[in-house]
Amino acid sequence: MVLDGQSSQSIALAAQALQRGDLIGLPTETVYGLAADACNAQAVAKIFSTKGRPSDHPLIVHVTDIESAQRFASEIPDFAKRLINAFWPGPLTLILPRIQDVATAAAGGQNSVGIRSPSHPIARHILLAAQALDVWGLAAPSANKFGRVSPTTAAHVQEEFGDALLIVDGGACDVGIESAIVDCTRGQPVLLRPGVLTLEQLSLACGEQVLQPGDQLSPTNTAPKASGTLAAHYAPVAKLFLMDKQDIEQKLAQRKDVFPLAIWSRSALQVPMQAHSDKKAALHWQQMPSDPAQCAHALFAQLRAFDAFGVVQIWVETPHSDSAWEGVHDRLRRAETAGR
Repeated sequence: MVLDGQSSQSIALAAQALQRGDLIGLPTETVYGLAADACNAQAVAKIFSTKGRPSDHPLIVHVTDIESAQRFASEIPDFAKRLINAFWPGPLTLILPRIQDVATAAAGGQNSVGIRSPSHPIARHILLAAQALDVWGLAAPSANKFGRVSPTTAAHVQEEFGDALLIVDGGACDVGIESAIVDCTRGQPVLLRPGVLTLEQLSLACGEQVLQPGDQLSPTNTAPKASGTLAAHYAPVAKLFLMDKQDIEQKLAQRKDVFPLAIWSRSALQVPMQAHSDKKAALHWQQMPSDPAQCAHALFAQLRAFDAFGVVQIWVETPHSDSAWEGVHDRLRRAETAGR
């Protein structure tokens, strides 16, 4: 059942469902989430079973502000507070030490917990309405089957889970890819998953260099598990291949097997081809947005649209290599790995 997120009655119904221990489809500025009361272990178990997600793969807890975060985190380092001041509410998740016996199931049993404050107004209305019912945080991974393409509209969520799930429609997600994740449990900030926030932006706000997993860290400081960081993830039904423009043109010129194919490239290709909207067409081409934020916004919806055409393969021209594109790069690399 899809509810109009602009309706106060919809917000109330969503909050009541969460209090009962039910799941809802929740709009955020990044992607839609499959949400439940983060402190209700039985409700959290429904998330894992509904998604087909391993129960030791932690979920992100969504809260309204730093005060709500302190109900889950035993400590918030100063550099993490600076990140909160700069980017909350917004597309940034912080991994923080967890209060013992709080949100254990949502954290996948780890001693840390990922926490984010979403900026989407409807998500915030639902969080506040849930707080009034003593639900202080929502565990909410992306509202799709585990490992598949994340949803950025209410219709995507309904395609995944059908009419039985209560889904609050908040329109298309503005950002379009998941939040950046910064680990704050090891004394130094470490970027575990890129998003639309760049490493430079995070480091500037943090007041110190945000490291990356490959940087030198103490061998005793083991990285926590984090949502959406598996090597294979975000996979469309079709197999996805990342290529440069020359490789795409060469493969098209040499193409003999005529299977349904989609291409997402930064520029028009120097081969005889046309963009088709006919589902029976053998070749579908779409131009990739030249702006990284616009590309991130379009990414998952475009992959889902290609799948709807029934294509067998999706060829994607490798995006630009500067840091503003790293979130898009990350999702495409993981989607490619998942198809192998």
